[in-house]
Amino acid sequence: MSMPGAAISEMDAKLAKSDKSCDTRRKMSIHHSPPILPTVSRAFLQDWLTTLSNQCPPQRLSEILRQAGVSFTGTPRSRVTHDQFVRLYKLVVDETQDEMMGLWSRPIRPGALKHLCTSVRGASSLSAALFRFTSFWNLLLDDYQLTLESDGDLLRVELLPRGTPIPQRFGQVLLLKLTHGIASWLVGRELPLHDVGFIFPRPDFAQDYPILFPAPVRFDQPFSSITFAGVQAEMPVSRSDSEMQDFLHRAPRDWIFTSLREHTLSLQIRELLLQAEQLDYRLNDAAQALNLTPRTLMRRLDAEGTSFQGIKDDLRRDIAIRDLTHGNKSIEAISQDIGFASAANFHRAFKRWTDATPGTYRQKMP
Repeated sequence: MSMPGAAISEMDAKLAKSDKSCDTRRKMSIHHSPPILPTVSRAFLQDWLTTLSNQCPPQRLSEILRQAGVSFTGTPRSRVTHDQFVRLYKLVVDETQDEMMGLWSRPIRPGALKHLCTSVRGASSLSAALFRFTSFWNLLLDDYQLTLESDGDLLRVELLPRGTPIPQRFGQVLLLKLTHGIASWLVGRELPLHDVGFIFPRPDFAQDYPILFPAPVRFDQPFSSITFAGVQAEMPVSRSDSEMQDFLHRAPRDWIFTSLREHTLSLQIRELLLQAEQLDYRLNDAAQALNLTPRTLMRRLDAEGTSFQGIKDDLRRDIAIRDLTHGNKSIEAISQDIGFASAANFHRAFKRWTDATPGTYRQKMP
């Protein structure tokens, strides 16, 4: 049966209006939902937690960790969210009066990072700002000397040991990430990296490092370093005083985890999975989207120390943690949203990921 043209037009208009309404609701939902940020393992923070245990009385440390929502006695498989990390950072800085939280032999007194930002934002270019950055830390650190090297379109900040400092993995990670964070803030975008190197051996939790650094991460190097790629040394920097105050107030929220997707294959796949309904995306789909053969994709992921299923499970875990932490979505609904056939399967997987059941995890949240 044919329909009059006017009726078809009216129906099209209604459908278009309905589609637009759905799109609006979807956009509003996305806009108001908390972001799905990666989590890190408790093992990744162990050096920091051990340092804290030497600085704070047990009861006080227990209270700080409780306020941050981080379990000190948890297993290495327990996870720490972005929000928990930020809360713990702020609490520890306030408690220790040390903006590097006791990670170095000399305390970094409150206000030091403000003076650092004031200095670098007045530089004439990115290379000049990084030179000021290294000079600033060389005045404060007894453990390491920072140097700035330039090679074509590469800028590298090196962390050279002074004497025989006590190995402090987390301190080196934090200082190199601060280098990346401040440089990116100065130019108004997250700068690409060529590579990141660490002097210490590859740890068991090496899969956490791409969450901070969007680049190949190498271990057992002669010294620790971070290398910027494809940047111009004379790139201008410009930040106002109000922008600096906001950056410092939010620290380390704006710079501790990476948001750059282009340079790490695992983050590209994570983004593809996020765009698929209920994470219904397969290895062959990802390979096609990235113009790779499945075998090549598997080989490259293996070189990064991960796998397609591992990335998918990590994303499922992080979405589940986000939804258990924010709002009152039922465990059944969460399990369906991330593609589990049943809540029982989700329970088993979540316990495998975090050593806690979804219900227990939700109850422990502050």
